[in-house]
Amino acid sequence: MTALDDRPLAPPAPPSGPDLLGSTAELLRLRQAVRGGPGAGATEAQRARGKLTVRERLGLLFDEGTFTEIEGLRRHRASGFGLEDRRPHTDGVVTGWGRVHGRTVFVYAHDFRIFGGSLGESHAEKIHKIMDMADAAGAPLVSLNDGAGARIQEGVSALAGYGGIFRRNVRASGVIPQISVMLGPCAGGATYSPALTDFVFMVRGISQMFITGPDVVEAVTGEKVSHEQLGGADLHAAVSGAAAFAYDDEESCLEDVRYLLSLLPSNNRELPPAAAPASRLDTLDEELLHLVPADPNQPYDMGEVIARLVDDAEFLEVHERWAPNLLCALARIDGQTVGLVANQPRHLAGVLDIEASQKGAAFIQTCDAFNIPLVSLVDVPGFLPGTAQEHGGIIRHGAKLLYAYCNATVPRVQVILRKAYGGAYIVMDSRSIGCDLAYAWPTNEIAVMGAEGAVNVIHRRAVAAAEDPEATRRELTQDYRETLMHPYYAAERGLVDDVIDPRTTRSVIAEALRVLRTKQEQLVPRKHGNPPM
Repeated sequence: MTALDDRPLAPPAPPSGPDLLGSTAELLRLRQAVRGGPGAGATEAQRARGKLTVRERLGLLFDEGTFTEIEGLRRHRASGFGLEDRRPHTDGVVTGWGRVHGRTVFVYAHDFRIFGGSLGESHAEKIHKIMDMADAAGAPLVSLNDGAGARIQEGVSALAGYGGIFRRNVRASGVIPQISVMLGPCAGGATYSPALTDFVFMVRGISQMFITGPDVVEAVTGEKVSHEQLGGADLHAAVSGAAAFAYDDEESCLEDVRYLLSLLPSNNRELPPAAAPASRLDTLDEELLHLVPADPNQPYDMGEVIARLVDDAEFLEVHERWAPNLLCALARIDGQTVGLVANQPRHLAGVLDIEASQKGAAFIQTCDAFNIPLVSLVDVPGFLPGTAQEHGGIIRHGAKLLYAYCNATVPRVQVILRKAYGGAYIVMDSRSIGCDLAYAWPTNEIAVMGAEGAVNVIHRRAVAAAEDPEATRRELTQDYRETLMHPYYAAERGLVDDVIDPRTTRSVIAEALRVLRTKQEQLVPRKHGNPPM
């Protein structure tokens, strides 16, 4: 048996024992060669770039020995421009499926050693097939991206291949989890596939994403910028928000991809996989009494609070470095996956702004799509004021967060730890926008604004006319706080279901989620909503 090509085959002769045995041996040899890659030189060049090979990456992603490859013998049909004599098997992309923590996951992985992982017609058809299989099977899809973009020699066929990928990304959105792992360059229109998926992982030093490269930027704008400065992992993790996670090496990156998959359901018709909690729910957590200061102006780390509430103090923070004033994380409480949305007083006092609103809205929509209950931990002084926010569209972007909460049908639990002022209180999943159960700590303050600000508005003239303005202001502020901001004011009006002992917060949330697990909500028939964009 020789390498496959396009020549018509003669009608096969009836196989005999020795011939079939010999053909099978040749097939095994060919498959072994395909799995070995394009050669030592290309592999060494890959390693010189600080990157693993495609087979090494698949070994890290999947449970040992579970990966099944399909279309490994596929080759391109293009001719001309030097391609007619270069027709390697796989055509630069490995496709198939395997198991992650025992559950089926589909994958396509670029092999940069073959045509730089560039996308041609056959390459794209392989990806289309595996995406269709993942959609039909109702299983997650992971893409290991390490490609140089469209294959120039194949012209418009390559561009059409990208269009097919984008269309399938959108069709599968909210149906199966889609995870993009950036392990090399990604430029031009190719960047839109990762942008259409649920989570994007990047690795420092080897991952870049940009629409136009540094050379084009310099030619058009005169700016000189490196690949990392323009589209590296840190840039997208902290500035643009295009990457949810950034890592120092591929091993830790793929380890967290596996961890994320363990928290997600296979599709939107299933609940996330449950695990047995290692810590008890019926113990009082004295530490919670000291983590949150009573002074509403004193900062603290909300991450430390979350660690006390979730199983084994373990959570996966999404977009940790982008819009850090809002903390979004996946974790388990009583063995069940939950999505946590929490104001972070360590950054900008936990205010909501444009980027925090975008971040929260996207996270809430993802959780709602995949049946993950939402727990909102509230300590918010309001929306960030200023012309930059107003001119940048805080009304429109803030409405995204509001829309996402109002549109969510999963169980929703709110806990107000300290303060919740103004419109930000409403937006952070208050009872009035559909939260199922709302709780508050005894130190909570829920009001239109802080007491000092309220007095400055309501009693401005009285304070100015007083013999001792400061003493009058203090007295009126205390009176406002005791009358309209005491911890039980909202509970008396049914806007908070209970004021709870902070030490019992973990068990209260767990019980609320247990009761709400069978929640069903009837939606108004419609093609789709029209959220603010």
